Amino acid sequence: MSGDDLSVEELRRQQRRQEHAESEQIAEADTDAEAARHRRRSEKAGYLRHKLEQRQRSERDDGDDGGDGGDGDDGGDGDDPDLPPAA
Repeated sequence: MSGDDLSVEELRRQQRRQEHAESEQIAEADTDAEAARHRRRSEKAGYLRHKLEQRQRSERDDGDDGGDGGDGDDGGDGDDPDLPPAA
């Protein structure tokens, strides 16, 4: 799981850099259309960064519950009506 965390972290950093770069490009734009394009790109990068932060928090919170990540079924209770009883 830590490999996934590193990937999410790196993606978040990339989006932060992209957001910053596009924000800087707004001031350097030659036309209103170009400025609007950079503004949209900056907003999109910010949105994606925010979603990645949410994912990190969610994964961190899910990892803190102490559970095994399973559904609670140990697979051996024999109570499943679709299966014949164990011999």
